Amino acid sequence: MKPAKNAVLIVLDSLNRHLLGAYGGAEFTTPNLDAFARGARVFDQHQVGSLPCMPARHDMLCGVQDFLWRPWGSIELWESPITRDLEKAGVTTMLVSDHPHLFESGGENYHCDFTAWDYLRGHEGDPWRTAEDPSYQGAPALPARRGHGHAYDISRTAFREEADYPGPKTMRAAADWLRTQAPQHDRFFLLIDEFDPHEPFDTPEPWASRYGEPIDGERIIWPPYAIDAVARGRITEAEGRQVRNNYGAKLSMIDHWLGKVLAALEETGRREDTMVVITTDHGHYLGERDLFGKPGVPHFEPLSHIPLMIQGPGVTPGRYPHLSTTVDIHATLTDFFGVTPRQAGHGVSLLPALADPTRKTRDWALAGVFGRWVQITDGRYKYARGPVAPNNLPLSLWSNRWSTMPVRGMASLRLPEPDHRAFIDFMPGATIPVLRQPFAPGDPLPYWALGMKPDQHVLFDLETDPKEQENLCGTAQEATLKDLLSHALATLKAPEEQWARLGLPL
Repeated sequence: MKPAKNAVLIVLDSLNRHLLGAYGGAEFTTPNLDAFARGARVFDQHQVGSLPCMPARHDMLCGVQDFLWRPWGSIELWESPITRDLEKAGVTTMLVSDHPHLFESGGENYHCDFTAWDYLRGHEGDPWRTAEDPSYQGAPALPARRGHGHAYDISRTAFREEADYPGPKTMRAAADWLRTQAPQHDRFFLLIDEFDPHEPFDTPEPWASRYGEPIDGERIIWPPYAIDAVARGRITEAEGRQVRNNYGAKLSMIDHWLGKVLAALEETGRREDTMVVITTDHGHYLGERDLFGKPGVPHFEPLSHIPLMIQGPGVTPGRYPHLSTTVDIHATLTDFFGVTPRQAGHGVSLLPALADPTRKTRDWALAGVFGRWVQITDGRYKYARGPVAPNNLPLSLWSNRWSTMPVRGMASLRLPEPDHRAFIDFMPGATIPVLRQPFAPGDPLPYWALGMKPDQHVLFDLETDPKEQENLCGTAQEATLKDLLSHALATLKAPEEQWARLGLPL
């Protein structure tokens, strides 16, 4: 058997671990993911890190959890993404993606250091078309309720067959690259950043009706982002079930097209010298705890406990029962390719875990969204600690690229501009000055930090309470987890303001 020299990282956005057959799910069919898992090392305690979409990709490509410093943004001046390190080492890097956030302000430079990239147009908010196709007759894109994605409502009228949908286009393009381009390179790294099964949960037949029929003739492809969604009348139980079924249809469709990529690896003999990693950035609530989307709540298991499966030469199929997290993907890739990143990272390589599944990778995993809860788990207990002050302060935003997520049509996501209070500071391990903008009472906080109430902490024992029903805050166990959280923040050299914001002693 050849030693592994290439790597393929497949990121399926919003891939719910608990709905995959490999993790015990039986509600929807995912035969290709399940088959892949049977030949892979399956990680049972893989956790999210920085959230949501772009922060998670920052974890994977830059190896640093940035949610304690900023909410969402581009690669910074002091950072060196793995693509840059691989290029210097003579490794060809390729990105194939339909992920629109990679090409918006706030995410626009993640693709720049790839040797080449292919952006497949038309997903979610991608401003691809300016008007509906006049020849659209309602198929293959079936009648659907309009939602917040006006750009997609236009784009979907241009689809003429299943292969025109962004997910299928992306998987087909990746398979074509593996067949035609990859054989011409000595070593390569391929990132397939696939936005499915992220919303809109829009599929053609036969997938669309696979798990249920629409209500009143129109499919609900845009899920609400809501807490107590049914209880508060935001969505009916029947509508919630349809949203879930439409997610399942999208999941099964992209699983089918993932099979094209895996087949291309098999046909070209790349399974013999390539490590293949399949994972996600986060899950997506589909009615669990009466939650939909990714609303402002602590990270419960459906969102935070995510899949990771790795195949490769010398990797014995089986389970890995110990903790890992998103930022470990970067450390694993740098270890695999033998490159040393410019800045110190927060991840731990998983290569030793692939060789010896009894070997523990880490004792804790930290996760969070800028300005919301900071969460830690030791594999058994999960502790999410929020701010202790009513104004969610002290808090600062650190960045040299003040372009963080100005999404067209969503002014609430725009950051307030830096002002005369900003000052120069330095990120841990970096010598390039960074602009640090503090927030004061009365300031408009970034979107992600809004609505946080003081002292809304939760602690769960996942071993005895897997559905997270009993909050153990106030018990002796909370003191242990507070100490662990302080230790994790110190390890990451987090801003001192985070200790004050969370009410932790330095």
